[in-house]
Amino acid sequence: MRKKLIEVALPLDAINRESAREKSIRHGHPSTLHLWWSRKPLATCRAVLFASLVDDPANDLPEEEAKAERERLFGILEELVRWENSNDERVLERARAEIRKSTGGNPPPVLDPFCGGGSIPLEAQRLGLEAHGSDLNPVAVMITKALIEIPPKFSNEPPVNPKSRENAGLSTWRGAQGLAEDVRYYGAWMREEAEKRIGHLYPKGPNGETVIAWLWARTVRCPNPACGAEMPLASKFWLSKKKGKKAWVEPVVEGRRVRFEVKKGDGVPREGTVNRKGATCVVCQSAVPFAHIRSEGKAGRMGQQLMAIVAEGHQGREYLPASEEHVRAAEKAEPEWRPDHELPHNPRDFKTPNYGMRTFADLFTPRQLVALTTFSDLVGEARGRVISDATEAGLPEDRATAYADAVATYLGMAVSRFSDICNSLCMWENTKTQVRHLFTRQAVPMLWDFAEANIFAEAAGDYKVTLNTMLKVLDRASTAANGEVYQRDATSSIDGVERPLISTDPPYYDNIGYADLSDFFYVWLRRSLGKVYPELFGTMLAPKAPELVATPYRFGGSKQKVREFFERGLGEAFRRIREKAHPDYPVTVYYAFKQSESERVEDGDGSGVMAVASTGWETMLEGLMAAGFQITGTWPMRTELSNRPVASGTNALASSVVMVCRPRPENAPVASRREFQNALRRELPGALEVMMSENIAPVDLAQATIGPGMAIYSRYSKVIEADGSPMRVRAALQIINRILDEYLSEAEGEVDPHTRFAITWFEQHGMESGPYGDAETIATARGVSVRGVQDAGILEARAGRVRLLRREELSSEWDPSTDHRLTDWEIVQYLILALQTKGEQGAAQLLVRIGERGEGARDLAYRLYGICDRKKWAEEALAYNGLVTSWSEITRLAAENPSGVEAQGSLDV
Repeated sequence: MRKKLIEVALPLDAINRESAREKSIRHGHPSTLHLWWSRKPLATCRAVLFASLVDDPANDLPEEEAKAERERLFGILEELVRWENSNDERVLERARAEIRKSTGGNPPPVLDPFCGGGSIPLEAQRLGLEAHGSDLNPVAVMITKALIEIPPKFSNEPPVNPKSRENAGLSTWRGAQGLAEDVRYYGAWMREEAEKRIGHLYPKGPNGETVIAWLWARTVRCPNPACGAEMPLASKFWLSKKKGKKAWVEPVVEGRRVRFEVKKGDGVPREGTVNRKGATCVVCQSAVPFAHIRSEGKAGRMGQQLMAIVAEGHQGREYLPASEEHVRAAEKAEPEWRPDHELPHNPRDFKTPNYGMRTFADLFTPRQLVALTTFSDLVGEARGRVISDATEAGLPEDRATAYADAVATYLGMAVSRFSDICNSLCMWENTKTQVRHLFTRQAVPMLWDFAEANIFAEAAGDYKVTLNTMLKVLDRASTAANGEVYQRDATSSIDGVERPLISTDPPYYDNIGYADLSDFFYVWLRRSLGKVYPELFGTMLAPKAPELVATPYRFGGSKQKVREFFERGLGEAFRRIREKAHPDYPVTVYYAFKQSESERVEDGDGSGVMAVASTGWETMLEGLMAAGFQITGTWPMRTELSNRPVASGTNALASSVVMVCRPRPENAPVASRREFQNALRRELPGALEVMMSENIAPVDLAQATIGPGMAIYSRYSKVIEADGSPMRVRAALQIINRILDEYLSEAEGEVDPHTRFAITWFEQHGMESGPYGDAETIATARGVSVRGVQDAGILEARAGRVRLLRREELSSEWDPSTDHRLTDWEIVQYLILALQTKGEQGAAQLLVRIGERGEGARDLAYRLYGICDRKKWAEEALAYNGLVTSWSEITRLAAENPSGVEAQGSLDV
């Protein structure tokens, strides 16, 4: 078996840098075609596929020559993963040539049986590979179809609309540009036609201003019998926080009524009327519990009141008082159709049913329902116009119909995407002064004050703006190879694709309820495109029962039944993957899981360790092992958003672990528990050094360690416990994590004695004070004195109490070149302080002054993060995590300015 590059080495830092950077790219990025949750970065997918197909040079060359050849391949990869090179044929052809060379000119098709947002098949297609994707969810299928299946079918063809035909011969249409031009033309027609039909529902401001948005507050009746006012529910009253343009609304009480005035200037609005504890009536100041708001909502007695109008003025946004004319315009709207399907009973992800908003229709105002149904119906009318124009342009009838279906697909998807910002759960962003879409996370939260966008304002919330964003993707669409997408579950999707290379991103247990969430879009796609794709949209809502997600409410709340369902389904999928995958290429599986899923468990010898022993990880790994796979490589890839908070209960992962899998040999050996532990102690430190040298975020280290640890576990046919029973994955995870803790603890031996004292004190007391006697005991064990630690400038001892100095208390005059008692503890704390106050450039300048002693700062930050994680000190953990994740950039900047000239003098923080 020839080893592939992904099983030996990767330029991980370059891949991760580009993957993280990609999260901030919007224009033309496929993620802007349509929302999908937990979409993997294109750079990561491209790199994984390339390295899964290309041979490692050590198959044919001596090590020294292989190393040089590997560096050449790394150069290709580093160019390949850059966003700017996504459509650069010179770069892509170099990569394709390497793939052809390693595959004998006959590369396999690529299949992702959990295709979701389509990143993996899209990148396969970009690399010139036949691409296949499947998913049970119709919305996911629709997205992937629009990305990989439709563009190649109409590649290099001119548009058929009358305007473009008038200028025929003046333009050259490459790739999907002709198709994009038609979507643009017929989308503009839809928008014009919609304005003719429903434009009267969207009045102008008093002086003819174009309204950007109407800002509403929900209302309920005050429960105080002496009051009974319709009390507005608003979390905030700010309209704009922009410097020089501050504005807010002020509630004014008139008897038992409340009206709103717009205020401008340097003042500050009053607090909102709703917080986490409940609400306050602005009329009588009574505290109102959420129980009352819920009961009023469920009884259908929740209303809404217009607070202000945002309009486009000559010098930017203008904020106008509420107007009866505008209220009446909104009340005129009478939708002919409503998506009255019940929202799922999924209290984790759907909060609105608690307040009486039980159906999908309840998530929209009547005016928004009129807008969305109007645009949905116009998709069918536009399709008819395309058929007529395509026939007139000379296309055969069946080709004209197929082309019209393609144009309608993007028009319908634009309506679906449009619904994300055309609903009553959209927030007004008072810093950017624009409407913010609903799905900023994978949930439907309750919102008290909301912004209703003007769909004809040519701003965020206008169908035209939504469509133009999508068209930037279609203009750049890859047509390098054919693609095909199926609506199937993962176990049957393998059939029909001959010996594929399989790369996939399976569901993360219960992290995301894809089917429940996607119904928000499904109802509009079904209305727009149900006749174009009758099989895909044949059901009222997306299929739920077979969906491979561990959703407790579907199993009567039984965690055991949920686990059995997920484990059985994923295990069967992996078994089929092993059976059908091409034997010459490894299977790659992406997996990420919440840091908060870590738990303290008792190991076999009675010791407690923090183990990533979550049910999600365990069932996924059990499925891989039971299917007969072994893990031959693991890579922590920066595939998740890196700006999430490091705190209990949040998905703080910045990385996925990409596991490279091969069928386990039939003659794989059996190992005892002791042999497994010894192998871990021998081999895991090397893997950890590699990961830490690549600056993997501390928050991800425990998850990433699972990969190399399970690679050792999975190479045995089984590991036998002391009582003769086979070791389960959970027990293996516990041992892996214990050895990770040992490794990080042993690293303490490489720091100075004063820092060892500080680490021990920090672990016991954090940054709080403790008895002087405790400090003396620790100092003696570390071979130092309390006075010595104090003189080193990191400790305060006073009145029989001792504490570590906080970062903000450290001396601003500190100069590492003259500090005769320089400690590793100081170095880490001052670097974090510089990073927080002066950014990466400031931290880099300080690192230059610190010199060689700075090299150990990153490793110490890992150790200190681990302590914070166990103690659940979220804010302090974030500081150490930030230093490590910025380390690559800090060291790069330091290397560019080795003199550190700008940083001379005191540390002015």
